[in-house]
Amino acid sequence: MARTTTVLIVDGANVVGARPDGWWKDRAGAALRLHEQLLVADVPHERVVLVLEGAAKGGVRPGRDAHVTTVHAPKVGDDRIVAEAAKAVEAGHRVTVCTADRILQGRALHAGAETISPSWLIELL
Repeated sequence: MARTTTVLIVDGANVVGARPDGWWKDRAGAALRLHEQLLVADVPHERVVLVLEGAAKGGVRPGRDAHVTTVHAPKVGDDRIVAEAAKAVEAGHRVTVCTADRILQGRALHAGAETISPSWLIELL
């Protein structure tokens, strides 16, 4: 029997947008800062999946860096977040989606994931 892994899926646009630090002037730079913070933060999850969309994709290449995997959404980030959550749940992992988007929270719950707000993650960063 495979060991259950805890996976945190981060709605990059939503978490970046929760901090009024001028992110809208440099979306790629804001995504890079979030990625770097996730690499060093003491997040109580074994794996972190950072989902980026739009201009933010220019800040971080897709792929894995230590425990953080960056995924580029081809179109709508929410669809990719739900797909990542469903895939991880299906693999038997315990999944948490970090977003304040209520519709996305509902979709994540329907896929079998738990949800948390960006404020929880921002406090850890």
